[in-house]
Amino acid sequence: MTARRATRTDDRTGTITRATLDLAREVGYAKLSIEAVAARAGVGKHTIYRRWPSKGLLFLDSLLSLNAPVLDYPDTGDIEADLRHQIHAVVDLLGTAPWGPLYQALVGEAQHDPAVAAGLNDRFIRPQAERTIARLEAARDQGQVAPDFDLDLAMAVLSGPLYFRFLIIQEPVTHDYVDRILRVLFAGMSPRR
Repeated sequence: MTARRATRTDDRTGTITRATLDLAREVGYAKLSIEAVAARAGVGKHTIYRRWPSKGLLFLDSLLSLNAPVLDYPDTGDIEADLRHQIHAVVDLLGTAPWGPLYQALVGEAQHDPAVAAGLNDRFIRPQAERTIARLEAARDQGQVAPDFDLDLAMAVLSGPLYFRFLIIQEPVTHDYVDRILRVLFAGMSPRR
C-alpha cells in the first residue's frame, strides 16, 4: 500500500469513527445505524462493512479511538494511595461526557455480541486488569500486601463494586465510594503483623 493510499484510508477511518461517536452522542447507541454513520461520514455502507462486520465492533473501535489517557499507576511506595489516585482518575473519566454513557452502551452491547465482548476484554479490560495486578505484585514484593493474598481476587473486589454501581444501579461512583472500597480491601489485604 502506498503512503498516499494509507493516509487516505486512515483519514476515512477517522472520519467514520468520528461520525459514529457524534451520532452515538446524538441518538444513543440503540438508535445508531451503519446507514446513518455512512451518510454522516460521506461513505458507502460497504466501506464501513469492509472494516467492521458489525455496529458493535465499529462502536468499540470508535470509542477506543478517543485515545483515553493511559490509566497507569504511579508507584509512590504507598499502594493504597496509588490505587486511590488511579481509580479516582477512572471515576473522573467515566463521569465526563462522552465517556460514561458511551462506555455503558459498549458494555451493554458486549452482553449480546461475543465479538464486541472479546474485543472489549482484549483491548481494554484485560490490559487494565494486568496493570492493576502488576502494581499489586510490586506492592506485595515491597511488603505492603500480605504475601499470600490472592491478587486476582483483589482485582475482582476492586472492580466489582465499581461496575455494579456504574452499570447495574447506575448511581454515581464518587471518590468517597472508591475510598470506602479501598479501606475494606486493605483491611483484608494488609500484611499480618
